[in-house]
Parts: sequence; C-alpha cells; structure tokens
Amino acid sequence: MYYFVIGILAIFFLNPVYAQETKNPSLILHEEEVPFYEFNRVARDTLSVEFEDVHAISWQVIFNNKLLYGNPDGNAVIRFYDAEIEDKFLEIGMGSPPDYKLWVAAQVPKEGYVVIHSMLERGWTPDAKIIVSYTDRAGLTVNNGLRIVISNLDIGLFSIDSYSVHGMESSTDPPAVNSGSFTFELLSGDPSKNIFHLFPFYVTAAVGIVAGILFLTKNRFS
Repeated sequence: MYYFVIGILAIFFLNPVYAQETKNPSLILHEEEVPFYEFNRVARDTLSVEFEDVHAISWQVIFNNKLLYGNPDGNAVIRFYDAEIEDKFLEIGMGSPPDYKLWVAAQVPKEGYVVIHSMLERGWTPDAKIIVSYTDRAGLTVNNGLRIVISNLDIGLFSIDSYSVHGMESSTDPPAVNSGSFTFELLSGDPSKNIFHLFPFYVTAAVGIVAGILFLTKNRFS
C-alpha cells in the first residue's frame, strides 16, 4: 500500500515537470571577448562597458586568459561594477609570467579599496579557467582553476551592470600585453524561478500526505 501511494504521488508531481519548459526563464548568458590592447591602459584611463542586462541575485563569471604579456610588470585587471552603488566594484587581477600572481579586491563605500585575496606566485595558470561565483545568500566564491581560494565571502548585495579593464601600472611603462585573447562568460539568474527549486518541498509534502493516509487507514481498520 505504501509503495503504491508513493508511486501515484510521484507520477502526479513529476508529470507536470516534464510537460513544462524546464529552462529557467530568468537565466541570462553574456559572452565577451576583450581586445588585448584594452589592457594597455592605466586604471585612471579605463573605459566602462555597460551590459545590456543587469546581472543580479546569482551570477557566475568564467575567465579564459590567453593573453601574451609584454613585460614582467604587466597585468590583466578586470573590474565589475555594482548597479546600485556608485564606485563599488569587484576586481580580479592576473599578473604576467613567470609569477602568475593573482589578486581579488573590492571597492566598497565604508572600507574603500580592500584586497580580499592575494597570491604572488602560481596564483593562476593559462591552462585553467578562473571561476568567480556569487549569490545574495551564499556570498562570493573564487576558484583559480586549481582550487577554491575564496569561499562564501559576504560582500553584501552585488548586481553587475558594467565592467572595465586595464593592465599598466604607469603610463610610461611598456605595453602590458602584446597579443592573445581574453574572454569571459557571465551567467546570471534567479534560482527561485527554476521549476525544480520547489521540488524538495513537493517531495516533503508528498511523504507527509502518505504518512497521514497510512496513519488514518491503520486506525480505521485496527
């Protein structure tokens, strides 16, 4: 009796799932290739590039850095700006070989510019992709392609609406980058808009209903 009822409820709950579109309607995917010469700027000369959509609630950025650096002090620095608070940004910096330094920093209203993570040697590798993910509940997590270097760090609410890049420390320095490519994929969405988001609650409710039916049935015939 128990397994029969479970099977009926499973069919009831799962059939509508397969009958609907399983894709999350709030998902936004943006792919960008940044020209290598854009990194041959100092921070004060950066140009902000706005996205067509604001990426909020939950987002993930995957970086693929195949740049050929022009000098040992050259960097590839990208900043993502918050849509709500002016001058609030998240910064990811990738240094040149042979050190391959990596740092993650944030500019926030009260504390100002703060370095969250810094690794002066072997911070990243061209053979692996850096992944930066964020949710408004779990915070910020960064994987340098080899391991997680930041996990669930609270940075408050952060919705991305634009970005900028630079790579030179001084305008008199040689070009930071000679050639190559730098691409990133930005995926965002609201997990609660996924039809599977409430599935655990459905299962819990179904088990509760089954338990109630069996309890009443047992009492009636005992």
